[in-house]
Amino acid sequence: MTDRLFIDVHILQTVPPANLNRDDNGNPKEAYFGGKRRSRVSSQAWKRATRIHFAESRDPQTLATRTKRIGAQLAKGIAERGGIAAEDAQRIAGALIKSTGISAGKKEGDTAYLLFYGRRQLDGIVDLVAGTAADLAALEAKALEEAVKALPVKERLQTGHPADVALFGRMVADVPGLNVDAATQVAHAISTHAAELEFDYYTAVDDENTTDETGAGMIGTIGFNSATLYRYATVGLHQLRDNLGDDKAAVDAVNLFVDSFTRSIPTGYGNSFAHRTRPSLVAVVVRADQPVNLVSAYENPVPASQGIVAESARRLAAEFATATEQWGDTPIHVGICHTLDAGPEETGRKLTEAFGANRTFAELRDGLRTALTERVNDN
Repeated sequence: MTDRLFIDVHILQTVPPANLNRDDNGNPKEAYFGGKRRSRVSSQAWKRATRIHFAESRDPQTLATRTKRIGAQLAKGIAERGGIAAEDAQRIAGALIKSTGISAGKKEGDTAYLLFYGRRQLDGIVDLVAGTAADLAALEAKALEEAVKALPVKERLQTGHPADVALFGRMVADVPGLNVDAATQVAHAISTHAAELEFDYYTAVDDENTTDETGAGMIGTIGFNSATLYRYATVGLHQLRDNLGDDKAAVDAVNLFVDSFTRSIPTGYGNSFAHRTRPSLVAVVVRADQPVNLVSAYENPVPASQGIVAESARRLAAEFATATEQWGDTPIHVGICHTLDAGPEETGRKLTEAFGANRTFAELRDGLRTALTERVNDN
C-alpha cells in the first residue's frame, strides 16, 4: 500500500465533576480557546489510558511496556532461560544494552530515559544469549562486551513491533536507528463550552474519636470541573503499514485503537469522582488527503442554555458538512455511532446527513474494517 490514508476519530463525551488530568497545582488542566476558559485533558493522558485498555482485549505479552528498567526485565529473562545467577544475568543484560548505544541511567541497570519496547522484542534479545549464558557469565567485563557486540540486539528492537509501538511511535534521541515514527496523533481534548474550576472541600472523620473530641481528622480541597469534551485522533494507515510490515496487521491495529481510544478514560481521582462515562457520539472518517480536526466548530463556545451535547453534535455535523463542501475533499468512508436519537429531531437529521445512518459501535468498527480492507486490497 503506497497511498496516504488517514482515519480521523471524532468523539463527544460528557464527564461529570472530575479531575481527570491534573496540572502542577493539582487542579484539572485547562486551556483558553475562542477567548474562553475550557476544560482540557492532555493527549498524553488519553494515550496512556488507551494503551492500558489495549490489554483488556490483547494478551499483554503481545504488547509493549515503557520503562527505564529494561535491564532488570532483560536480566530476569536471561536468568530464567539461561539457568544462571541473577548477578551474572545482570552483567550480561548491562553489556547487551550498552551494545545498542542506549544511555545508562543513574541507577545501575536503568536506562537514562523511558524506553518503549515490545515484550516479545525483549524475548528475542534473550534468545540471543540464552544458550550461551553460562559461558558469557564467565567472561571479564571487557571480554563480555566484545562477545555481545556482534549480536543483533538493535535489530531485535527494530523489527517485530507490537501494535502500540507501531501506533504511538518511539523516540531514542541518542540512537536514531531505534526511532519509530508514530502512526497516530492525538489532540488535547477540550470542552465544547466554557468551563469553570470548582473546589470540593472535604473532611474525613476519625472513627475512633471519643465523644468529647470534636473536629475532623483531616480536611482538604480537590479542584474539579465538569465538561462535554471534544476528543480527536487520527491514524495514518500508510505509516502503520510501514511500522508493522503487513496490511492485515495494520487494519487490526486501527480497529484496536478505535475500540480502546473510544472506551478508555484517564483515571485521575477516579475513586473520588467515579467519573467513567461512555461517549455520546463517535464518528470515523477515512480520508486520502490529510487529517482534519473539527475543533473549530467550538471556537464560539456552546451556551449552556441550548443543551450542550445535542448542540455540540449539531455543530460537529455542520462543520464537517461545510468543510467537505467548501474544500471538495469527499471522504472515502464515514460512519457514526451516537445516542442522540431521543433528542431533537433536527440533531438526528443533521448527523445522518453528515455522517450517514446511526450504527451500533460494533457495526461502526465492522464498517471501518471492511472499508480499510477493501482499500488496501485494491492497492
